[in-house]
Amino acid sequence: MVGATVSGKHEYGIFAKQAVRYAQLPIEDIKWCSVTLSDVLNAGKRLEAAVFGIEGKHAREVVANCKWGSVPLPNIIERAYYPGRFKRIYCNPHRGEPFYLPSQMTDIYPKADKHISALTKCNISELKLKKGDVLLTRSGTIGNTTIVSRTLESKVFSDDVIRITPKDGLTGYVYAFLRSHIGSTILQTNTYGSVIKHIEPAHLAEIPIPNPPNNVKQKINKLILLSFAHRDKSNELLDKATKMLANELKLPPIHKFTIDKFVNEADVNNYSVKLSDLLGRLDGSYHVPIVSAIKEHLTKYAAEVINVNDKRVSEDIILPGRFKRVYVCEGQGQIFFSGKNIMELDPTDKKFLSFSQHNQRIREQLTIHHNMILVTCSGTVGKIAFVPQHWDNWSMTHDIIRLVPHIGIEGYLFVWLQSPYANTLIEAMAYGSVVPHIEISHIGQIPVPILQNEDTQSIINSLALEANELRYQAYLCEQEALKVLNDEVLFA
Repeated sequence: MVGATVSGKHEYGIFAKQAVRYAQLPIEDIKWCSVTLSDVLNAGKRLEAAVFGIEGKHAREVVANCKWGSVPLPNIIERAYYPGRFKRIYCNPHRGEPFYLPSQMTDIYPKADKHISALTKCNISELKLKKGDVLLTRSGTIGNTTIVSRTLESKVFSDDVIRITPKDGLTGYVYAFLRSHIGSTILQTNTYGSVIKHIEPAHLAEIPIPNPPNNVKQKINKLILLSFAHRDKSNELLDKATKMLANELKLPPIHKFTIDKFVNEADVNNYSVKLSDLLGRLDGSYHVPIVSAIKEHLTKYAAEVINVNDKRVSEDIILPGRFKRVYVCEGQGQIFFSGKNIMELDPTDKKFLSFSQHNQRIREQLTIHHNMILVTCSGTVGKIAFVPQHWDNWSMTHDIIRLVPHIGIEGYLFVWLQSPYANTLIEAMAYGSVVPHIEISHIGQIPVPILQNEDTQSIINSLALEANELRYQAYLCEQEALKVLNDEVLFA
Protein backbone atom coordinates (compact mmCIF):
# COMPACT_ATOMS: atom_id res chain seq x y z
CA MET A 1 0.00 0.00 0.00
CA VAL A 2 1.14 3.56 -0.67
CA GLY A 3 0.04 6.79 1.01
CA ALA A 4 0.32 9.82 -1.25
CA THR A 5 0.16 13.47 -0.24
CA VAL A 6 0.18 16.29 -2.80
CA SER A 7 2.25 19.13 -1.37
CA GLY A 8 0.22 22.35 -1.03
CA LYS A 9 -3.01 20.69 -2.18
CA HIS A 10 -4.10 19.16 1.16
CA GLU A 11 -5.41 16.06 -0.64
CA TYR A 12 -4.89 12.75 1.10
CA GLY A 13 -5.60 9.14 0.23
CA ILE A 14 -4.27 5.58 0.27
CA PHE A 15 -4.12 3.75 -3.03
CA ALA A 16 -2.75 0.57 -4.52
CA LYS A 17 0.75 1.31 -5.78
CA GLN A 18 -0.14 0.94 -9.42
CA ALA A 19 -3.10 3.33 -9.04
CA VAL A 20 -0.98 6.36 -8.10
CA ARG A 21 -1.00 8.78 -11.02
CA TYR A 22 0.50 12.24 -10.68
CA ALA A 23 2.07 12.50 -14.12
CA GLN A 24 1.71 16.29 -14.23
CA LEU A 25 3.57 16.82 -10.93
CA PRO A 26 7.35 16.75 -10.48
CA ILE A 27 8.35 13.81 -8.32
CA GLU A 28 9.67 16.07 -5.51
CA ASP A 29 6.12 17.41 -4.97
CA ILE A 30 4.81 13.93 -4.04
CA LYS A 31 5.26 12.72 -0.48
CA TRP A 32 4.91 8.98 -0.09
CA CYS A 33 5.75 6.10 2.21
CA SER A 34 4.98 2.40 2.43
CA VAL A 35 2.44 1.21 4.98
CA THR A 36 2.11 -2.34 6.28
CA LEU A 37 -1.22 -3.99 6.95
CA SER A 38 -0.36 -4.17 10.66
CA ASP A 39 0.18 -0.39 10.70
CA VAL A 40 -3.31 0.09 9.28
CA LEU A 41 -4.85 -2.25 11.85
CA ASN A 42 -2.95 -0.63 14.74
CA ALA A 43 -4.22 2.78 13.61
CA GLY A 44 -7.83 1.66 13.95
CA LYS A 45 -8.16 0.68 10.28
CA ARG A 46 -7.68 4.30 9.22
CA LEU A 47 -7.06 4.67 5.47
CA GLU A 48 -6.16 8.37 5.31
CA ALA A 49 -2.60 9.00 4.19
CA ALA A 50 -2.23 11.79 6.77
CA VAL A 51 -2.33 9.16 9.55
CA PHE A 52 0.83 7.60 8.12
CA GLY A 53 2.58 10.78 6.92
CA ILE A 54 6.36 11.02 7.00
CA GLU A 55 6.33 14.01 9.38
CA GLY A 56 4.05 12.17 11.81
CA LYS A 57 6.17 9.01 11.73
CA HIS A 58 9.30 11.06 12.38
CA ALA A 59 7.64 12.88 15.30
CA ARG A 60 6.57 9.59 16.88
CA GLU A 61 10.08 8.20 16.43
CA VAL A 62 11.51 11.26 18.24
CA VAL A 63 9.24 10.58 21.22
CA ALA A 64 9.90 6.82 21.10
CA ASN A 65 13.67 7.38 21.08
CA CYS A 66 13.57 9.94 23.90
CA LYS A 67 16.07 8.99 26.63
CA TRP A 68 13.31 9.16 29.24
CA GLY A 69 10.85 6.92 27.44
CA SER A 70 7.20 7.82 26.91
CA VAL A 71 3.70 7.12 28.22
CA PRO A 72 0.28 7.51 26.59
CA LEU A 73 -1.14 10.99 27.19
CA PRO A 74 -4.12 9.62 29.22
CA ASN A 75 -1.61 8.46 31.89
CA ILE A 76 -0.92 12.04 32.96
CA ILE A 77 -4.37 13.58 32.51
CA GLU A 78 -7.53 13.01 34.50
CA ARG A 79 -9.98 13.46 31.64
CA ALA A 80 -10.52 15.00 28.21
CA TYR A 81 -13.99 15.99 27.07
CA TYR A 82 -16.14 18.56 25.31
CA PRO A 83 -19.77 19.55 25.98
CA GLY A 84 -22.47 18.15 23.73
CA ARG A 85 -23.45 19.99 20.57
CA PHE A 86 -26.38 22.39 20.70
CA LYS A 87 -28.15 25.00 18.60
CA ARG A 88 -27.05 28.46 19.64
CA ILE A 89 -29.46 31.35 20.17
CA TYR A 90 -27.66 34.68 20.10
CA CYS A 91 -28.95 37.91 21.65
CA ASN A 92 -27.99 41.52 22.41
CA PRO A 93 -24.75 41.94 24.39
CA HIS A 94 -26.39 43.28 27.58
CA ARG A 95 -29.02 40.50 27.62
CA GLY A 96 -26.91 37.35 27.37
CA GLU A 97 -23.74 35.56 28.35
CA PRO A 98 -20.54 36.45 26.43
CA PHE A 99 -19.81 33.56 24.05
CA TYR A 100 -16.35 32.77 22.65
CA LEU A 101 -15.40 30.84 19.52
CA PRO A 102 -12.42 28.50 19.01
CA SER A 103 -10.72 31.08 16.77
CA GLN A 104 -10.43 33.37 19.82
CA MET A 105 -8.95 30.72 22.09
CA THR A 106 -5.30 31.65 21.47
CA ASP A 107 -5.86 35.43 21.68
CA ILE A 108 -3.92 37.08 24.49
CA TYR A 109 -7.08 38.82 25.65
CA PRO A 110 -10.16 37.51 23.79
CA LYS A 111 -13.23 39.75 23.63
CA ALA A 112 -16.63 38.19 22.95
CA ASP A 113 -18.19 39.17 19.63
CA LYS A 114 -21.34 37.16 20.32
CA HIS A 115 -23.63 36.63 23.31
CA ILE A 116 -25.68 33.53 23.98
CA SER A 117 -29.27 33.73 25.21
CA ALA A 118 -30.59 31.96 28.29
CA LEU A 119 -33.16 30.42 25.93
CA THR A 120 -30.43 28.24 24.41
CA LYS A 121 -31.04 24.61 25.30
CA CYS A 122 -27.72 23.76 26.90
CA ASN A 123 -26.01 23.64 30.28
CA ILE A 124 -24.22 26.99 30.44
CA SER A 125 -22.21 25.97 33.51
CA GLU A 126 -20.84 22.99 31.57
CA LEU A 127 -19.59 25.37 28.86
CA LYS A 128 -17.70 27.54 31.35
CA LEU A 129 -13.96 26.93 31.44
CA LYS A 130 -12.23 25.67 34.55
CA LYS A 131 -8.93 27.17 35.65
CA GLY A 132 -5.97 24.87 35.05
CA ASP A 133 -7.47 23.02 32.09
CA VAL A 134 -5.62 22.79 28.77
CA LEU A 135 -7.76 23.67 25.74
CA LEU A 136 -7.43 22.09 22.31
CA THR A 137 -9.35 23.04 19.16
CA ARG A 138 -11.07 19.94 17.77
CA SER A 139 -12.68 21.14 14.54
CA GLY A 140 -11.45 23.08 11.50
CA THR A 141 -8.00 24.24 12.59
CA ILE A 142 -6.78 21.33 14.70
CA GLY A 143 -4.24 21.54 17.49
CA ASN A 144 -4.35 25.17 18.64
CA THR A 145 -3.84 25.02 22.37
CA THR A 146 -3.85 27.27 25.43
CA ILE A 147 -4.28 27.16 29.22
CA VAL A 148 -7.27 28.38 31.20
CA SER A 149 -5.72 31.05 33.41
CA ARG A 150 -7.46 33.94 35.19
CA THR A 151 -8.21 35.59 31.84
CA LEU A 152 -10.28 32.65 30.52
CA GLU A 153 -11.61 31.25 33.79
CA SER A 154 -15.43 30.84 33.73
CA LYS A 155 -15.67 32.12 30.15
CA VAL A 156 -18.30 30.36 28.00
CA PHE A 157 -16.62 28.66 25.07
CA SER A 158 -17.95 26.72 22.10
CA ASP A 159 -18.27 22.94 22.19
CA ASP A 160 -15.61 22.88 19.43
CA VAL A 161 -12.95 23.09 22.16
CA ILE A 162 -11.70 19.97 23.95
CA ARG A 163 -11.11 20.51 27.67
CA ILE A 164 -8.13 18.51 29.05
CA THR A 165 -7.70 18.28 32.84
CA PRO A 166 -4.06 17.32 33.60
CA LYS A 167 -3.00 15.72 36.83
CA ASP A 168 -1.67 18.02 39.57
CA GLY A 169 1.39 20.00 38.60
CA LEU A 170 1.40 18.97 34.94
CA THR A 171 -0.73 21.65 33.27
CA GLY A 172 2.24 23.55 31.89
CA TYR A 173 4.07 20.40 30.84
CA VAL A 174 1.09 19.01 28.88
CA TYR A 175 0.57 22.41 27.23
CA ALA A 176 4.26 22.72 26.29
CA PHE A 177 4.30 19.30 24.60
CA LEU A 178 1.09 19.92 22.64
CA ARG A 179 2.37 23.39 21.71
CA SER A 180 5.72 22.05 20.48
CA HIS A 181 6.35 21.15 16.85
CA ILE A 182 6.63 17.44 17.69
CA GLY A 183 3.42 17.33 19.76
CA SER A 184 1.47 19.38 17.22
CA THR A 185 2.63 17.13 14.36
CA ILE A 186 1.50 13.99 16.21
CA LEU A 187 -1.88 15.61 16.85
CA GLN A 188 -2.35 16.18 13.12
CA THR A 189 -2.00 12.45 12.41
CA ASN A 190 -5.15 11.75 14.43
CA THR A 191 -7.52 14.03 12.53
CA TYR A 192 -10.34 12.78 10.34
CA GLY A 193 -12.72 14.37 7.80
CA SER A 194 -12.21 15.20 4.15
CA VAL A 195 -13.41 18.83 4.14
CA ILE A 196 -13.46 20.00 7.77
CA LYS A 197 -10.90 18.27 9.94
CA HIS A 198 -11.88 16.94 13.38
CA ILE A 199 -10.29 15.27 16.35
CA GLU A 200 -12.01 13.53 19.28
CA PRO A 201 -10.94 13.08 22.93
CA ALA A 202 -10.60 9.34 22.24
CA HIS A 203 -7.80 10.10 19.77
CA LEU A 204 -5.67 11.52 22.59
CA ALA A 205 -5.17 7.95 23.80
CA GLU A 206 -2.96 7.38 20.74
CA ILE A 207 -0.63 10.30 21.56
CA PRO A 208 2.66 9.40 23.31
CA ILE A 209 4.24 11.98 25.59
CA PRO A 210 7.81 11.91 26.97
CA ASN A 211 8.11 10.89 30.63
CA PRO A 212 11.16 12.70 32.09
CA PRO A 213 11.85 12.95 35.85
CA ASN A 214 9.47 15.09 37.86
CA ASN A 215 12.04 17.86 38.37
CA VAL A 216 12.30 18.35 34.58
CA LYS A 217 8.51 18.35 34.19
CA GLN A 218 8.21 20.92 36.97
CA LYS A 219 10.88 23.12 35.40
CA ILE A 220 8.84 23.29 32.19
CA ASN A 221 5.57 23.56 34.10
CA LYS A 222 6.71 26.58 36.15
CA LEU A 223 7.97 28.48 33.11
CA ILE A 224 4.67 27.99 31.28
CA LEU A 225 2.58 28.99 34.29
CA LEU A 226 4.76 32.08 34.77
CA SER A 227 4.17 32.95 31.10
CA PHE A 228 0.40 32.84 31.59
CA ALA A 229 0.68 34.79 34.86
CA HIS A 230 2.42 37.58 32.92
CA ARG A 231 -0.40 37.52 30.32
CA ASP A 232 -3.03 37.78 33.07
CA LYS A 233 -1.21 40.71 34.71
CA SER A 234 -0.90 42.41 31.32
CA ASN A 235 -4.65 42.11 30.74
CA GLU A 236 -5.42 43.43 34.22
CA LEU A 237 -3.27 46.51 33.58
CA LEU A 238 -5.11 47.19 30.31
CA ASP A 239 -8.46 46.80 32.08
CA LYS A 240 -7.29 49.29 34.69
CA ALA A 241 -6.14 51.75 32.01
CA THR A 242 -9.41 51.43 30.07
CA LYS A 243 -11.43 52.00 33.24
CA MET A 244 -9.39 55.11 34.08
CA LEU A 245 -9.99 56.44 30.56
CA ALA A 246 -13.76 55.84 30.79
CA ASN A 247 -13.95 57.44 34.24
CA GLU A 248 -11.98 60.52 33.18
CA LEU A 249 -14.24 61.04 30.15
CA LYS A 250 -17.38 60.01 32.08
CA LEU A 251 -18.13 57.42 29.39
CA PRO A 252 -21.11 55.15 30.15
CA PRO A 253 -21.18 51.49 29.00
CA ILE A 254 -21.31 51.39 25.21
CA HIS A 255 -24.88 50.03 25.05
CA LYS A 256 -26.07 53.12 26.97
CA PHE A 257 -25.33 55.15 23.84
CA THR A 258 -28.15 53.31 22.02
CA ILE A 259 -30.72 55.88 20.95
CA ASP A 260 -34.15 54.26 21.25
CA LYS A 261 -35.99 57.04 19.47
CA PHE A 262 -34.43 55.89 16.20
CA VAL A 263 -36.06 52.44 16.42
CA ASN A 264 -39.67 52.25 15.20
CA GLU A 265 -42.40 49.75 16.03
CA ALA A 266 -41.14 47.35 13.38
CA ASP A 267 -37.74 47.28 15.16
CA VAL A 268 -36.07 48.89 12.15
CA ASN A 269 -33.36 51.49 12.64
CA ASN A 270 -34.22 54.71 10.83
CA TYR A 271 -32.88 58.22 11.05
CA SER A 272 -32.61 61.32 8.93
CA VAL A 273 -29.32 62.80 7.70
CA LYS A 274 -28.75 66.29 6.38
CA LEU A 275 -27.52 66.55 2.81
CA SER A 276 -24.53 68.54 4.07
CA ASP A 277 -23.60 65.64 6.39
CA LEU A 278 -23.63 62.88 3.77
CA LEU A 279 -19.96 63.43 2.83
CA GLY A 280 -20.48 61.31 -0.26
CA ARG A 281 -21.49 58.24 1.80
CA LEU A 282 -24.94 56.75 1.20
CA ASP A 283 -24.47 53.62 3.36
CA GLY A 284 -26.59 53.78 6.49
CA SER A 285 -23.90 52.23 8.72
CA TYR A 286 -21.72 55.31 8.19
CA HIS A 287 -24.39 57.62 9.64
CA VAL A 288 -25.54 55.60 12.67
CA PRO A 289 -26.55 58.03 15.46
CA ILE A 290 -24.29 56.36 18.03
CA VAL A 291 -21.27 57.83 16.19
CA SER A 292 -22.52 61.38 16.65
CA ALA A 293 -23.48 60.64 20.25
CA ILE A 294 -19.95 59.40 21.09
CA LYS A 295 -18.30 62.38 19.36
CA GLU A 296 -20.54 64.88 21.15
CA HIS A 297 -19.75 63.21 24.47
CA LEU A 298 -15.99 63.39 23.84
CA THR A 299 -16.22 67.09 22.91
CA LYS A 300 -18.03 67.76 26.16
CA TYR A 301 -15.62 66.02 28.54
CA ALA A 302 -12.20 66.04 26.83
CA ALA A 303 -9.78 68.95 26.97
CA GLU A 304 -9.41 68.65 23.19
CA VAL A 305 -10.44 66.19 20.50
CA ILE A 306 -7.95 65.71 17.68
CA ASN A 307 -7.72 63.14 14.88
CA VAL A 308 -5.37 60.17 14.59
CA ASN A 309 -3.60 61.81 11.64
CA ASP A 310 -2.62 64.81 13.79
CA LYS A 311 1.17 64.90 14.15
CA ARG A 312 0.75 65.10 17.92
CA VAL A 313 -0.80 61.62 17.76
CA SER A 314 0.85 59.70 14.92
CA GLU A 315 4.01 60.30 12.96
CA ASP A 316 2.96 58.10 10.05
CA ILE A 317 0.15 55.81 8.86
CA ILE A 318 1.22 52.99 6.54
CA LEU A 319 -0.85 50.62 4.40
CA PRO A 320 1.26 48.43 2.06
CA GLY A 321 0.01 47.74 -1.44
CA ARG A 322 -1.12 44.31 -2.62
CA PHE A 323 1.50 41.97 -4.06
CA LYS A 324 2.05 38.35 -5.03
CA ARG A 325 3.94 36.64 -2.22
CA VAL A 326 6.88 34.30 -2.70
CA TYR A 327 7.36 32.07 0.34
CA VAL A 328 10.51 30.19 1.33
CA CYS A 329 11.47 27.68 4.02
CA GLU A 330 11.90 28.63 7.66
CA GLY A 331 15.18 30.41 8.33
CA GLN A 332 15.55 31.52 4.71
CA GLY A 333 13.28 34.56 4.74
CA GLN A 334 11.45 37.20 6.74
CA ILE A 335 8.86 36.06 9.32
CA PHE A 336 5.41 36.93 7.94
CA PHE A 337 1.94 36.43 9.39
CA SER A 338 -1.65 37.43 8.65
CA GLY A 339 -4.37 39.48 10.29
CA LYS A 340 -6.12 36.46 11.81
CA ASN A 341 -3.11 36.00 14.12
CA ILE A 342 -2.86 39.64 15.17
CA MET A 343 -4.23 39.03 18.68
CA GLU A 344 -1.92 36.10 19.54
CA LEU A 345 1.22 36.28 21.68
CA ASP A 346 3.21 34.11 19.28
CA PRO A 347 1.37 33.76 15.94
CA THR A 348 0.81 30.09 15.12
CA ASP A 349 0.54 30.49 11.35
CA LYS A 350 3.90 32.05 10.53
CA LYS A 351 5.24 31.94 6.97
CA PHE A 352 8.52 33.25 5.53
CA LEU A 353 8.82 35.81 2.73
CA SER A 354 11.65 35.62 0.23
CA PHE A 355 14.24 38.37 0.81
CA SER A 356 15.40 38.30 -2.79
CA GLN A 357 11.88 38.84 -4.16
CA HIS A 358 10.50 41.29 -1.57
CA ASN A 359 13.52 42.99 0.01
CA GLN A 360 12.52 46.60 -0.76
CA ARG A 361 8.87 46.09 0.15
CA ILE A 362 9.86 44.36 3.39
CA ARG A 363 12.12 47.27 4.40
CA GLU A 364 9.77 50.10 3.42
CA GLN A 365 6.25 48.80 4.06
CA LEU A 366 5.83 45.35 5.59
CA THR A 367 8.16 45.42 8.60
CA ILE A 368 6.60 46.24 11.95
CA HIS A 369 8.41 47.73 14.95
CA HIS A 370 8.07 47.74 18.72
CA ASN A 371 5.15 49.90 20.00
CA MET A 372 3.57 50.33 16.56
CA ILE A 373 -0.22 50.04 16.62
CA LEU A 374 -1.80 47.64 14.13
CA VAL A 375 -5.37 47.90 12.81
CA THR A 376 -7.03 45.22 10.68
CA CYS A 377 -8.52 46.91 7.62
CA SER A 378 -10.11 44.13 5.56
CA GLY A 379 -12.62 41.41 6.44
CA THR A 380 -12.80 41.77 10.22
CA VAL A 381 -12.26 45.52 10.56
CA GLY A 382 -10.92 47.27 13.63
CA LYS A 383 -8.96 44.64 15.55
CA ILE A 384 -6.19 46.48 17.39
CA ALA A 385 -2.76 45.18 18.44
CA PHE A 386 0.18 46.82 20.20
CA VAL A 387 3.43 45.46 18.73
CA PRO A 388 5.43 43.75 21.54
CA GLN A 389 9.21 43.67 21.55
CA HIS A 390 9.51 40.14 20.16
CA TRP A 391 7.56 41.13 17.00
CA ASP A 392 10.12 43.85 16.23
CA ASN A 393 11.34 43.53 12.60
CA TRP A 394 8.77 40.85 11.73
CA SER A 395 6.45 41.42 8.76
CA MET A 396 2.67 41.37 8.42
CA THR A 397 0.14 41.14 5.62
CA HIS A 398 -0.83 44.18 3.54
CA ASP A 399 -4.32 43.98 5.11
CA ILE A 400 -3.01 45.65 8.27
CA ILE A 401 -2.72 49.41 8.74
CA ARG A 402 0.40 50.41 10.68
CA LEU A 403 0.21 53.44 12.98
CA VAL A 404 3.51 54.95 14.04
CA PRO A 405 2.44 56.78 17.23
CA HIS A 406 4.10 59.89 18.59
CA ILE A 407 6.46 59.05 21.46
CA GLY A 408 4.77 59.69 24.79
CA ILE A 409 1.24 58.91 23.62
CA GLU A 410 1.66 55.40 22.12
CA GLY A 411 0.25 53.54 25.10
CA TYR A 412 -2.62 55.97 25.61
CA LEU A 413 -3.51 55.83 21.90
CA PHE A 414 -3.61 52.02 22.00
CA VAL A 415 -5.89 52.02 25.07
CA TRP A 416 -8.27 54.44 23.33
CA LEU A 417 -8.34 52.61 19.98
CA GLN A 418 -8.96 49.19 21.56
CA SER A 419 -11.87 50.54 23.62
CA PRO A 420 -15.44 49.73 22.47
CA TYR A 421 -16.06 53.45 21.85
CA ALA A 422 -13.25 53.88 19.31
CA ASN A 423 -14.05 50.48 17.83
CA THR A 424 -17.60 51.66 17.12
CA LEU A 425 -16.23 54.72 15.32
CA ILE A 426 -13.83 52.59 13.26
CA GLU A 427 -16.51 50.09 12.22
CA ALA A 428 -18.76 52.93 11.04
CA MET A 429 -16.03 53.97 8.59
CA ALA A 430 -16.04 50.58 6.83
CA TYR A 431 -17.25 50.25 3.25
CA GLY A 432 -17.98 47.25 1.02
CA SER A 433 -21.08 45.07 0.72
CA VAL A 434 -19.45 41.63 1.13
CA VAL A 435 -15.96 42.17 2.55
CA PRO A 436 -15.72 45.40 4.58
CA HIS A 437 -12.63 47.60 4.21
CA ILE A 438 -11.18 50.77 5.68
CA GLU A 439 -8.40 52.96 4.31
CA ILE A 440 -5.65 55.17 5.74
CA SER A 441 -7.90 58.22 5.37
CA HIS A 442 -10.59 56.57 7.51
CA ILE A 443 -8.22 55.73 10.36
CA GLY A 444 -6.76 59.23 10.11
CA GLN A 445 -10.21 60.72 10.80
CA ILE A 446 -10.85 58.77 14.03
CA PRO A 447 -11.11 61.27 16.92
CA VAL A 448 -8.73 60.97 19.88
CA PRO A 449 -9.75 62.67 23.15
CA ILE A 450 -6.97 64.48 25.00
CA LEU A 451 -7.70 64.32 28.73
CA GLN A 452 -8.03 67.39 30.89
CA ASN A 453 -5.93 65.70 33.57
CA GLU A 454 -2.47 65.25 32.02
CA ASP A 455 -1.29 63.09 34.93
CA THR A 456 -4.10 60.60 34.35
CA GLN A 457 -3.28 60.41 30.66
CA SER A 458 0.38 59.80 31.51
CA ILE A 459 -0.55 57.00 33.93
CA ILE A 460 -2.75 55.35 31.29
CA ASN A 461 0.13 55.55 28.83
CA SER A 462 2.53 53.94 31.32
CA LEU A 463 0.10 51.15 32.18
CA ALA A 464 -0.21 50.20 28.50
CA LEU A 465 3.57 50.20 28.02
CA GLU A 466 4.02 48.04 31.12
CA ALA A 467 1.34 45.64 29.82
CA ASN A 468 3.18 45.36 26.52
CA GLU A 469 6.45 44.61 28.31
CA LEU A 470 4.75 41.84 30.32
CA ARG A 471 3.64 40.23 27.07
CA TYR A 472 7.24 40.18 25.93
CA GLN A 473 8.26 38.53 29.20
CA ALA A 474 5.45 35.99 28.74
CA TYR A 475 6.86 35.14 25.31
CA LEU A 476 10.36 34.69 26.69
CA CYS A 477 9.12 32.32 29.41
CA GLU A 478 7.23 30.17 26.92
CA GLN A 479 10.19 30.02 24.53
CA GLU A 480 12.48 29.00 27.40
CA ALA A 481 10.05 26.22 28.37
CA LEU A 482 9.95 24.92 24.78
CA LYS A 483 13.77 25.06 24.65
CA VAL A 484 14.00 22.96 27.82
CA LEU A 485 11.49 20.49 26.34
CA ASN A 486 13.60 20.15 23.19
CA ASP A 487 17.10 20.19 24.75
CA GLU A 488 16.50 18.21 27.96
CA VAL A 489 13.63 15.93 26.94
CA LEU A 490 12.92 15.31 23.26
CA PHE A 491 16.45 15.58 21.87
CA ALA A 492 18.51 15.02 25.02
